[in-house]
Amino acid sequence: MKKRTAVIKRKTKETDITVKLNIDGSGKTKINTGIGLLDHMLELFAFWGLFDLEITAKGDLKVDIHHTNEDIGIVLGQAFKKALRDKKGIRRIGFAQAPMEEVIGSVTIDINGRGFLDFRAGGSEIHKLDARHLPKSQDGYKLQDTKHLFDSFAKNLGMNLNIKAEPLNLDLHTTLEPVFKALGIALDQATQIDPRRKGVPSTKGRID
Repeated sequence: MKKRTAVIKRKTKETDITVKLNIDGSGKTKINTGIGLLDHMLELFAFWGLFDLEITAKGDLKVDIHHTNEDIGIVLGQAFKKALRDKKGIRRIGFAQAPMEEVIGSVTIDINGRGFLDFRAGGSEIHKLDARHLPKSQDGYKLQDTKHLFDSFAKNLGMNLNIKAEPLNLDLHTTLEPVFKALGIALDQATQIDPRRKGVPSTKGRID
């Protein structure tokens, strides 16, 4: 099997980002986004997904983290899409749960070519949560920022991504860590090659 690797570079007036990915890796990482909590979460994602992942990002963090965070999701999605090529033989669907204290992160994935995100915490969609009940930001990073990251990732990979964190812990780290672990495990499942599958895993015969 050919190596499923990709290098994607994206430079705008707001950010300069490079992602190097090996889907069939061993979980090695070298990540520097300028956002400490995000670095840690992406390291967990790659470790549990067994992806070799390097990310370097420079952005207008003096303004806020929005552009850097969103653009990392864009480039990460593009890297996975490129590395998967025509998607022949992949399992396509993956699902996983991971715990941290009382929080269970649940992730279900379908790499179907159609980007879609549903992200709920504490039983509610993120944008519907009362601000008083949201975890405090850490390193300037908020729960809402994670939604922007995942939305960009899902749309640029072409992935149906459903995420739940139950219950919502007021410590952001505790809420997010099981989600990123479960995301890595589920995406590893979805990108694995099934030797029984001889073509693209779609009755249409292709996945865009």
